[in-house]
Amino acid sequence: MAKWGKLGQRGNVDDRRGISMSKGSLGVGGIVAILAIGFFAGPETALQVFNTVQNSGIGQQQVRSPDAAQFEGSDSYEQFASTVLGSNDAFWSDLLAQGSIPYQKPTLVLFRDYTNSACGGASSAIGPHYCPTDQTIYLDETFFEELTKRYGAEGGDVAEAYVLSHEVGHHVQNILGLEKGVARTNENSIKTELQADCFAGFWAGSLKDQGVFEPGEIGEAIDAAEAVGDDRIQEAATGRVNPESWTHGSSDDRKKWFTIGYDTTDLSTCDTFAS
Repeated sequence: MAKWGKLGQRGNVDDRRGISMSKGSLGVGGIVAILAIGFFAGPETALQVFNTVQNSGIGQQQVRSPDAAQFEGSDSYEQFASTVLGSNDAFWSDLLAQGSIPYQKPTLVLFRDYTNSACGGASSAIGPHYCPTDQTIYLDETFFEELTKRYGAEGGDVAEAYVLSHEVGHHVQNILGLEKGVARTNENSIKTELQADCFAGFWAGSLKDQGVFEPGEIGEAIDAAEAVGDDRIQEAATGRVNPESWTHGSSDDRKKWFTIGYDTTDLSTCDTFAS
């Protein structure tokens, strides 16, 4: 396990895992959820999730669930997530300050199954994702069980840190306005996702000299990047691969761009749109 205790920063975490949704109507605003940037769900999948939630009658009123007590206080996962987020915040704040660009810290919402968001709602079916409207990352950590059981990832805390840092990468893209004026095509979606992978690797590479990772542990992150390639996901789901429908990139490309970020000291190296 990585030595996260060497990192003293803490990020903004809103722990909603002890809160459930009551019945009601989601409302047409939920369609905005397809604009949220998901870890492996493209717009088509997000729309399917929206329709499922809409038809299920899940509402927007949040109530305390019977098992809420287990999440009260700062449990180990909340502490881990807050530490990884805080380290990302410190890294990107310092880096962007070199260009006189202010860094607004994102919020990380931990939830189970479903919770409200400014993008119309956050569902665990979409996977970890970033909502640019409220500058918030939404994460149901049970996703990591699916990552190992369904997609064959090795798992581990470094893999989980990569996933969270990938979403922070989308936040950085939002701050820099990198998606403004970019047409919403599958090709550009892939470039956006691969850049977020590169940004995650860039953050991880900044920890090389801090003794956070044990030898070989960064391989957990690389393995996770490969596991969520569009080809691996499609093959696991349907037994077939259709590159024309990809939105996040192949396993090889996701591994490649995370590694490029990890090995670089120059942010411009992560310009996937120029490659």
